[in-house]
Order: sequence, then C-alpha cells, then structure tokens
Amino acid sequence: MTQVQVRDAVLAIIADIAMDQDVTGLNDELALREQLDLDSMDFLDIVMELKKRHKIDVPQEDYTKLATLKSCVDYLTPKFKQ
Repeated sequence: MTQVQVRDAVLAIIADIAMDQDVTGLNDELALREQLDLDSMDFLDIVMELKKRHKIDVPQEDYTKLATLKSCVDYLTPKFKQ
C-alpha cells in the first residue's frame, strides 16, 4: 500500500473509534490525542482494529510510534507491505 492508502486506512479506523470527531482536518504532525478526545481505551481500540482489519500487530513498546498521523503512516506502511 502507498502512504496515502495507509493514511486513509488509519483515518478510517480512527473515524470508527472516535465517531463524534471530525478526522478530515487532522494535522499529520500533531499528536492524535491532542487533536482528538482519545483516551487510552480508544488508543487500544485503534491498535486492535489494525490487527483485526489488516492483520498488523503493534507491540506495546511501539505504541509511541503511533503518536501522530505521520508517525503512524511511517511506522505502518512497511507492515502493510508484508
């Protein structure tokens, strides 16, 4: 998948988890938790949806690599290609 496709996949998951949030105007460089009202359970739901929808495991020690939309795309793009 391209980085644009990975970004869209991540946004689709976030939109499903944070249904009352507008994800269309997210800044790729800012922390997702600062832009959206996400708590730790929402974050875990996002990680679980990555596994469920795309068979991507994110180990707990890599959670910090999912802080921003850009870091999510950078971290996940190679995993989508596996």
